[in-house]
Amino acid sequence: VQLQASGGGLVQPGGSLRLSCAASGRTDRLNVMGWYRQVPGKQREYVADISIPSGGNTNYADSVKGRFTISRDNAKNAVYLQMNSLKLEDTAVYYCNARRVLNGVQWNYWGQGTLVTVSS
Repeated sequence: VQLQASGGGLVQPGGSLRLSCAASGRTDRLNVMGWYRQVPGKQREYVADISIPSGGNTNYADSVKGRFTISRDNAKNAVYLQMNSLKLEDTAVYYCNARRVLNGVQWNYWGQGTLVTVSS
């Protein structure tokens, strides 16, 4: 599975951005897709995820609940992260993640990262 993330950029506090992640390869094996973020010098942290292919259950980190929305387009093998009311502390490199779980074994796939900078 290959993941291609896009949509990062510079935005002012309170602004919005929409990240996209396109998956290719054996996407039929995926169970979950989502987003993580990382600030230099800190550990990568979970942001949100959504179940694939059925159900579409979503989960969010407390820090982004009510501001970020994750969605999917199964026909395009894509997930999106709509980020509203952005804060300075949302500045990070955002990574697309895809997960496959089978018989208790988990495979993780990562995209290349897209930089989101929130600054006035």
